[in-house]
Amino acid sequence: MAEASSSVAAGPGAAGAGTTGEGAAGPAPGTPGTPDGAGPGRAGRIAAWKAAGSRLALLPLRIFLGVTFVYAALDKLSDSHYLAGAGDPASFVSQTRAVKGSSPIDFLLGPALSHPTPFALLVAFGELAVGLGTLLGLWGRLAAAGGALINLTLWLTVSWTVAPYYLGNDLAYLMAWTPLVLAGTPYLSVDGYLARRAARDRRRGLREDHVRRRALMDGGIAAVAMGGAGLLTGSLTATFGRDKPGADAKAKQSAVPAPAAAPVTVDAASVPVGGSAQVKDPASGDAVYVVQPKAGQYCAFSSVCTHSGCAVDAPKDGKLYCPCHGSRFDAATGAVVNGPATKPLPKYRVTKEGDKLRLGPLES
Repeated sequence: MAEASSSVAAGPGAAGAGTTGEGAAGPAPGTPGTPDGAGPGRAGRIAAWKAAGSRLALLPLRIFLGVTFVYAALDKLSDSHYLAGAGDPASFVSQTRAVKGSSPIDFLLGPALSHPTPFALLVAFGELAVGLGTLLGLWGRLAAAGGALINLTLWLTVSWTVAPYYLGNDLAYLMAWTPLVLAGTPYLSVDGYLARRAARDRRRGLREDHVRRRALMDGGIAAVAMGGAGLLTGSLTATFGRDKPGADAKAKQSAVPAPAAAPVTVDAASVPVGGSAQVKDPASGDAVYVVQPKAGQYCAFSSVCTHSGCAVDAPKDGKLYCPCHGSRFDAATGAVVNGPATKPLPKYRVTKEGDKLRLGPLES
């Protein structure tokens, strides 16, 4: 009996201690410290990385949109043309007037044309508020909704005539705002901080109305501080950072004349009636289209759109089309067919010398 008891006491543990068979104790495959390295520790880290990636997936888009809108606002406020009157084709009122005829919401543009300066400042400071709110993550859904509204308005005005539609950038910005409208800015943001603090307050047993009131008040204080900083930045930019009118012209007048460049010529046979040939302006390096609108009638136009400096396409069906915002120009005169451009394309003189066409100086 004693012998049997000792063998039972020794039991499976004693037997397994000296064996290497199935009963041997040891780490299970896939646990930390095993050679395959695929244990729960590694799987947990991968899961944590994936979760962090999902949480921060919208952060690059948020940074891009925030920085872009802040830059756009400050660029407007520092531009001497933006708040100029109707006599400046690059001003807010001239651009609005140019798109009114082709916009589906032209009936809403009347107040902006009647009071252009307040509306121009509203657009600029609205963009600044949207940009700062998006970057800081303060009332993120509201900021994103404001950005979407601005781009929706621009799409229905400035970019409405762009064809095909995917060449217009305002529609793309409108779609880019949509995820932030839906998801908000809960991470790396003021909104996230306020939400985490509200959760702590609830765990401490504070009443829900007190938690909500505290979050609203603190968010409002942060919004007022951000708005004050934005107004100060915008006002300083508009006061001290604005370009001086006529500065470019003075710089050009004081510049040393460049040496005469070699004449630019093209075969007359390469410019059929209704067709064009592309050459380069030796002074600016810009592309120039030499055209023959009627038999024996030659002229040339700059490829730089007078609206925002984009390159217009080669003449087609008697028109030169700008793919950026949809402006069209007459291929025979360079005149604006439809906006938002308000100035014609710069025109060059062209003379025929034998079987060659020679590009002359700018006429307008």
